[in-house]
Amino acid sequence: MEQKLDIKLSRRRFLWTAAGAAAAGRFVFGEQAPPIATPVSPAFDRRSVVALVQGESRRKNVCESLVAIEDQILPKLKQKKYAVIKPNIVNTVNQLAATHADALNGILDFLAPRFKGPVVIAESAAGNTFDGYENFRYQSAAQEHKSQNVSLVDLNEEGKYETIPLLDGDLHVVQGRLAARLLDPDAFIICSAMLKTHNVTVATLSVKNMVLGAPLHSTRKDTRRWNDKRIYHGGVRQTHVDMLLTAQKMQPYWGAAVIDGFEGMEGNGPNSGLPVPSKIAIASADFIAADRVGVETMGINPAWLGYLNYCAQSGLGQYDLSKIDIRGAKLADVTRKYQLHPDIERELQWMGSMTEIPPRLG
Repeated sequence: MEQKLDIKLSRRRFLWTAAGAAAAGRFVFGEQAPPIATPVSPAFDRRSVVALVQGESRRKNVCESLVAIEDQILPKLKQKKYAVIKPNIVNTVNQLAATHADALNGILDFLAPRFKGPVVIAESAAGNTFDGYENFRYQSAAQEHKSQNVSLVDLNEEGKYETIPLLDGDLHVVQGRLAARLLDPDAFIICSAMLKTHNVTVATLSVKNMVLGAPLHSTRKDTRRWNDKRIYHGGVRQTHVDMLLTAQKMQPYWGAAVIDGFEGMEGNGPNSGLPVPSKIAIASADFIAADRVGVETMGINPAWLGYLNYCAQSGLGQYDLSKIDIRGAKLADVTRKYQLHPDIERELQWMGSMTEIPPRLG
C-alpha cells in the first residue's frame, strides 16, 4: 500500500521547497521567524505526551488511546459540566472522508466509567449536518450509549456564535462567526479527527478539524446564503494565518484530540482520496503534538504544514518531536508514506517569499 511521492518541481521551486523543509516556518509574510524547534513563545517549552495505538479494531484503538493518556486529561475532565465531541463531517455522503461512528463509540466507551455529565456530539458540517449524522449512523452510537445522555447538535442550526477578526483573500480584516459551544468553558471538548491528506494545507488532522469546523454557515431555513468557512480559502498563505488566529481563540477550550487512523485517506483529500489501512489511533491533550505524531505516521515532512508550524511558533503546543513522549506503538512500526494531493507544489508556496499574489486553492 505504500506509495511513492512523485512531484515535478521547477529547479527554482525545488530549491526553495528544500530550503523550507530544512528550516520549517521560516517565512511568515516575508519575515524571518525562528525554526519550529524553538517557538517564539516559551509558553510551551515543556514536554507533551501522545498515545499511539495500533490494532484490528477502530473502536478499541480509539478507546485505548484515550486510556493511555487518562492521567493527562482526567483532572480537567472532572471539572467540566458536560463533554462535547467534535467530529469531522467535511462530506456528508462519503464515509472515508468523515468521522466513523465507531470512533465516536470508542470515545463514549472511554467516557462511560469516567464522566457522569451529558455528552453532546456537535458539528458544523460542510453541508447539512444532520444528513451526515443520518448517513454515518451517529444516532445509533447515541442510542447505544443512551445512559450517557448523548445528544446530537447541528452548530449551524443552534446559531450561537462569537466573532473573530480574520483576513480575507485580499488580506483585509473581516469578521468570522465561530460556534459558541466550541468556546464554552463548561465543556470538555474532544476532537474526533482523522488522518487525511488535503488540497490546501497538505494534511488535515485535529487542529484543522477544530478550526474549520467552528465557522458557521447558513441553514436550509435561512433566506440569505452565507458561509464563513469560505473566508479561510483566500490563498495559500492567508489560509494558514487564519487557521492560526482561530486556533489561538479556541485552544484554551480544547480538552483532548483523538485522531482515528484506522483507515486514513491519501491523494485527493479531504473529500475524494483513497483509503490507507494504517489501523492506528492517536490521542493527546496537546493538539499540536498529536498532529505532529500524525504527520509522522503519514510519512509527511512536518515542515510543510504552515498552520501547525505557526501554532508551534505561537506557543499553542509542542511540535518538536524530541520533546514528545509517545506511549504505545513505535513510530517506525506504524508509518506508511501517504501519497499527497496532486496540487502539493502549489500548496507549498506558503513557504516562499511573498512576491506575488498567491493562487487560490480549495
